[in-house]
Amino acid sequence: MTLIILMLTYNINCDKMIIPIRCMTCGKLVAHLWEEFNEQVNRGKNPRQSLDDLGFDRYCCRTLFLTQKDLIKDIMKFDI
Repeated sequence: MTLIILMLTYNINCDKMIIPIRCMTCGKLVAHLWEEFNEQVNRGKNPRQSLDDLGFDRYCCRTLFLTQKDLIKDIMKFDI
């Protein structure tokens, strides 16, 4: 939440999605794989196969990627 407030305060243009650095359940580093996952899915690859290829074996990490929604552009519309 602090990151979002700082971005809004300093009018930082954010074209990238904010994704947690680590899985909230198991602690595995996941943020560095988000863009690759997103590119593969946008090219038409099955999300299940893409997650398998990236090495996501645990359901907690898979859920994090499959349920992530980009809300930063919606939040940036509002003034604090």
